Amino acid sequence: FILFKIPSSTAMQLFDKLSQKAKEHPQRIVLPEGTEPRTLTAANRIIADGLAHIILIGDPKEVLGMAQELKLDHIKYATIVNPADQAVIDRYAPLFFELRKSKGISMEQARLTTANPLYLGCLMVKNGDADGQVAGAMNTTGNVLRAAFQVIKTQPGIDVVSGAFLMLLPEGSPFGTDGILIFADCAVVPDPSAKELAQIAVSAGQTARDIAGITPRVAMLSFSTKGSAKHERIDKVIEATAIAHEMDPELILDGELQADAALVPGVAQSKAPNSALSGRANVLVFPSLEVGNIAYKLVQRLGGVEAVGPVLQGLAAPVNDLSRGAFPEDIYKTIIMTANQAIGLKGL
Repeated sequence: FILFKIPSSTAMQLFDKLSQKAKEHPQRIVLPEGTEPRTLTAANRIIADGLAHIILIGDPKEVLGMAQELKLDHIKYATIVNPADQAVIDRYAPLFFELRKSKGISMEQARLTTANPLYLGCLMVKNGDADGQVAGAMNTTGNVLRAAFQVIKTQPGIDVVSGAFLMLLPEGSPFGTDGILIFADCAVVPDPSAKELAQIAVSAGQTARDIAGITPRVAMLSFSTKGSAKHERIDKVIEATAIAHEMDPELILDGELQADAALVPGVAQSKAPNSALSGRANVLVFPSLEVGNIAYKLVQRLGGVEAVGPVLQGLAAPVNDLSRGAFPEDIYKTIIMTANQAIGLKGL
């Protein structure tokens, strides 16, 4: 899902900033696909650049053998965890059993599941032995998310995991902040309730702070601006806006707004003169997945905008999913973003 072609100046500035923060506060990022060549190539670069402490899951002989074959000199500095090691299973299986015993799981089943690298990585995060996980070069999105949902779960006060895209605008664009807009949810929740939509908005605000490094100005989008139309779908956005204000009173957020009233000061002055956003939103929250997904793809293709994501938000610790067609550069940058999410969750 993470798309990188020729990096724009916005992308270069963003990742320079994220890299510097990652270097100042190194996080422990676990990569469950520890024998996968693209993953190893990205991990080698991360270690060489001093951007994170890398934990690779896989048979140490296979991992080091692949690293030698690929001439990756820094993999020897990674921590390598063997999922077949019974001492490792003994350490983490009881935790998984406690997390899932209410679902009827046996200790034997817990031990078998713990040997699955996706689950083992999440258990390491849950146990405080790692700060975040990146996977998906060899696994489906469903498998990556299932492990995260079952083990890491969501942040306090958040019930839903959603996906945000960082839209990196062409140089000189008048929209967003520092050339960046955040779009959510474009990846996970098909038809969020008002409560879920509010949680998506609060989570997207956190993504704006932790990854984009900007003060969020959140617009709850609809096909109505401040009562210009009446419909139950508009009512959902109005209710979500009220709930989001209750969840995070300090968050600069307004709705319901049409996209032009959210992004264009002149239109905002006419349609929503009392809006706290004043037509300068940098986070756009869409009322449904179909709207968000269509919008980000249209903006990306028609506007020449670089789309980075989806960044998964709402989890108690960061887990990010890769496209199975990801390049090493994509994985490298996803590790950097994941590290910055972990830094943000710690309040560093």
